[in-house]
Amino acid sequence: MSAKKKVTVAVTGLNAIDSPGPGVSVIRALKESKFYNPRIIGLSYESLEPGIYMHDLVDKTYQIPYPSAGTESLMKRLDYINKEEKLNAIIPNFDAELYGFMKLEKKLRSKKIKMFLPAFDQFEARQKINLNSFGEKHKLNVPRSKSIGSVDDIEKLHYDFTYPIVVKGKYYDANIAYNAGQTKSYFNKISAKWGLPVIIQQFVNGSEFNVVGLGDGKGNTIAAVPMKKLFITDKGKAWAGITVKDNELLKMTDKFIKSTKWRGGFELELMKTGDGKFYILEINPRIPAWVYLAVGAGQNIPEALLKLALEDKVEPYKSYKVGKLFVRYSYDLIVDLKEFETISAFGEL
Repeated sequence: MSAKKKVTVAVTGLNAIDSPGPGVSVIRALKESKFYNPRIIGLSYESLEPGIYMHDLVDKTYQIPYPSAGTESLMKRLDYINKEEKLNAIIPNFDAELYGFMKLEKKLRSKKIKMFLPAFDQFEARQKINLNSFGEKHKLNVPRSKSIGSVDDIEKLHYDFTYPIVVKGKYYDANIAYNAGQTKSYFNKISAKWGLPVIIQQFVNGSEFNVVGLGDGKGNTIAAVPMKKLFITDKGKAWAGITVKDNELLKMTDKFIKSTKWRGGFELELMKTGDGKFYILEINPRIPAWVYLAVGAGQNIPEALLKLALEDKVEPYKSYKVGKLFVRYSYDLIVDLKEFETISAFGEL
């Protein structure tokens, strides 16, 4: 067997709250690559992101500015990191940061730092506020949805929706409201955290499924693994799930990739109604936190994404193991105060 290819890859999303970032799962997958021998550079936003201190997975971590600081600030920091580490690739894992990284993709490529991200039009088209028109254009089932910008709009919702409805932030958060009072409460909470607009979506009753996948940007499916949620947190996040065989789900995923010519990783969040119909509730434009289940089922999606970014040959996955289960758990890391002080004071560890 030939030696693995050495690469230096920067990865974001090192947090592990009750809605964990995908970074640690992506890194675990890359560490198990049969093709690459990666040096992993963590990119963190806060000093208490657990991935910073997982030294068996992350070789070195650098703090980067929040997306709100703008692309100039991010580029300046990445230039410094690249000078120190000679990066080959970056894998961003948060919705809110993707726009900045997409804007810098050409500039980073000129410095030989590769990424494999959605195109701007793809990113915008699948936004929650555009999901209705997206579904119509690509002939995909989506629940009725509407953007609202003020509390006054809530009084008129009964013309278009029947309760319960789902109240969503433009990036994160979703709550089921059973009346106008609850809707107002969630509207205030979500708009304060994520800004306007807030999205109202018709509630669809059924079983929750997710698909993690990878498109090559030319309409071809490189990877796709569906799972059924078995345990869901109060934020609607899967805490346990199982890979399933469902041809309709895979057909819908192929249709999504082919019609949009999707470029990069993604997650489809779906609901299957009692009559067997699937509705796409959300399209997340990056790898989800549960991607390690796909690795366990035989599809190392982060490795394939890195191959696409670095223009190494990648073969589409043709199958995956059904009945593979993931169960998320909490794990207490014991860290020296000195390490926390170092990352806090100097922005690297």
